[in-house]
Amino acid sequence: MRINNWGTFAAIAGYHVALLALLPFTFSAFNGATFAIYFVTFVLSGLAITAGYHRLFAHITYEASPVYEWFWLIMATLAGQMSALSWSNDHRIHHSHVDTEKDPYNINRGFWFAHVGWLFVNKTIPINDRIVGDLLKNKRVVFQHEHYGKLFLAVNGAVFAFGCLFMSPLVSFVGCVLLRIFTIHHCTWFINSLAHIWGSRTYSKEQTAADNALLAMVTFGEGYHNYHHAIANDYRNGIRWYHFDPTKWLIWTSSKLGLVKNLKWVNDIRIQQTLVKNDKQLLLNRIRHEIDESAHELRLKLEELSKNFEGKAAELTKAYRELKVATEDRKRILLVEIKQLRKELQIAWKSWVTLTELTQKQYALAH
Repeated sequence: MRINNWGTFAAIAGYHVALLALLPFTFSAFNGATFAIYFVTFVLSGLAITAGYHRLFAHITYEASPVYEWFWLIMATLAGQMSALSWSNDHRIHHSHVDTEKDPYNINRGFWFAHVGWLFVNKTIPINDRIVGDLLKNKRVVFQHEHYGKLFLAVNGAVFAFGCLFMSPLVSFVGCVLLRIFTIHHCTWFINSLAHIWGSRTYSKEQTAADNALLAMVTFGEGYHNYHHAIANDYRNGIRWYHFDPTKWLIWTSSKLGLVKNLKWVNDIRIQQTLVKNDKQLLLNRIRHEIDESAHELRLKLEELSKNFEGKAAELTKAYRELKVATEDRKRILLVEIKQLRKELQIAWKSWVTLTELTQKQYALAH
C-alpha cells in the first residue's frame, strides 16, 4: 500500500502511537470522571457523525433547524473526521460508485484499505460542487468546513480542560481525548470495512454491504448497512422495532420537539419495489453478454415476475389510498380486498426472491 497522503498518515499514526505508549501508564489513574467524560463525548461525537454528517448532510433524510445543525456540526469536531462538507463529498461518491475502483473506500481492495488505508493511499478528495452543491449553499456547513481545524482544537481543548478539573492533565489527555478519538474512529471505520464483509444481505444480495446487529451496537444503529445501501434515503437504518438504532430514535424524538421535520422513510411495499427494480437491473447487467437459450428464458422470466410484482404492488397501494377516503361500507369491502392483495403480493415476492437466489447461484457456478 503506497502512502500518498502523508499528513493524514502522520496524524492518525501519531495519535495511535501516543495512545499505545501512554495508556498502560495512565489507565490505573482513570477515575469515575474519566470514564464519564469519555462516555458522554463518545456518544456525542458518534451521534454527530450518524445523525448529523451521515443521515442529515450526506443523505438529507430529514430537514433540521439551524440550532440543531449548529449543535451537531460543533459536536462532530469531537470525532476528528473532517468537515461535514468533506465527509459528505466522500460518502456520496462511495454510494454512487460502491464496490468499484471509483469507490474511495472500496472493500474489494481489502479490509485494511477500506478500514483506514484509503485515507493514506488517496490524496484528499477535492470538493465537487456537482456532488455537494446543496451543502455549499448551507452557510453553517461552509463555516464549519472553513474553520474546521480551529473548531477541532477548541472543542477538544475544552474537553481536555474540563477533564483537568477532576484528574491530572496527562490522564485527561489520554482518557478524555485520545481514547475517545481512537474508539470513535475505529467504530466508524468498521462500517466501511467490516460491514462490507460480515453480516446478512437481506435487501440487496448483489452488494457487499451487510446488515450486522453487533456493529449497530457500537455505531449508534449504522450496522444495518445492507438496508442502507439498498434504500439510502430513509432516515432509519434499522427499520424494525427491535433494531438497535438510537440515531433513528434521536431523529424521531427531535421531530416531536420541533427541531427537525420532513423525515423520509420507506414503507414495506416501496422497499420491495425498490429491491425488485434494483435486483432486476443487476441481474440483467450480469447476463447482458449471454446469448444462449437459458439467458433468453431468464430475461423473459425476470420481466414476467417483476411485472407481476409491480402490478400487485400498484393495486395494493391504490387500495390503501382509497381506504383513507372511503365510506364505512366501502372500507369493509376494501379491507377484504387488501387482505387478499397482501397475500398475492407476498406470493409474488417469494417467487421473485426464489428466482433471483437461483440465478445468483447458477451464475456463481457458471463463472
